[in-house]
Parts: sequence; C-alpha cells; structure tokens
Amino acid sequence: KIELYSILINVYGKKGIQAAIIENAIPELQDETNRILAKIADGQLTVEFLTQRDTKAGNTVETLDIKISDGLDTRKYETYSGGEEFRINFAIRIALSKILARRAGATVRMLVLDEGFGTLDERGRERLAQVINAISDEFEKIIVITHIQDLKEYFSNQIEVYMTPDGSMFKPL
Repeated sequence: KIELYSILINVYGKKGIQAAIIENAIPELQDETNRILAKIADGQLTVEFLTQRDTKAGNTVETLDIKISDGLDTRKYETYSGGEEFRINFAIRIALSKILARRAGATVRMLVLDEGFGTLDERGRERLAQVINAISDEFEKIIVITHIQDLKEYFSNQIEVYMTPDGSMFKPL
C-alpha cells in the first residue's frame, strides 16, 4: 500500500497531472496572447512563457517566468513601462478567458471592464480606448464601466446609471 500511495502522491502532486495540464496549456496561452498583442501593441511585443529554470546548483525547478520581446531585446516583464505592462496584462487576461471558454465548449462573446483605470494617466486612458477598439471585432459587446469623464468620451455609445430615491436608473447618452 505504501508503494501505491507513493505513486499516487507523485501522480497527483505538483509534478504530476498538474504539471502536465500546465505544460499543455502554455503553448496555447502563449500563441493566443501573442495574437492579441499583435493587435494591441502594433506587433512590437511578444511573450514567451517559461515553465522551467536552471538553478545555480545545476538543478531544474518549476517556475512561470514571462519573457517579453520588444523586437530589439528580450527581457523580464518587470522591466517594461506601466503602459507596456498594462497591454501585456490585458492580452494575457483576454487570452486566458478565451482559452478557458474554449475548453469549456463556450465562446467569449462579451467583455466587461469594470473600473481599474484610475491608475492610468491621460495617455494611458487614451491607449486603453485604442486597445479596446483594436479588439472590438473579437466580441459582440464590450462594456466599459467607469467614472472617469475623459475615458467616457472615447466611446460613442454610453449609458449613464444614476441613483434615485426609488433605486438605480439609467439613460442613454
């Protein structure tokens, strides 16, 4: 029984089935992320996901490192600007959503972006609007929820939600 339990520990442990699922998903995630990045970063950025790294002691460890190439150099994620990081994060999140939906037998038809833009400066918000427009052909509907006035101005179809004594109401703008 001990031998059987040892085998099960290895199969269900972090180097077993979990690692196999991740290893099989990484190429698809990388391809989908790069396809989206090509649209939103003018082909300037590509990502590579690395799942193993050599240690100084000569061993190999499991990891998830993200290397980004800007066409001139490949370097770590942490070395890119806030705007570049935003585009990379956005592409990875959209890619993950699409892959998970495909694996569940569904499609992602609607994208909802709820706030989270407060840290972006004016140029960042302009770039966000450009990114959303660049991927708009991939979704039937994109809903951007924001209180930031100049971000609202980038979108022609708007709905204002406001409070009344009877509850929330809305009106098209």
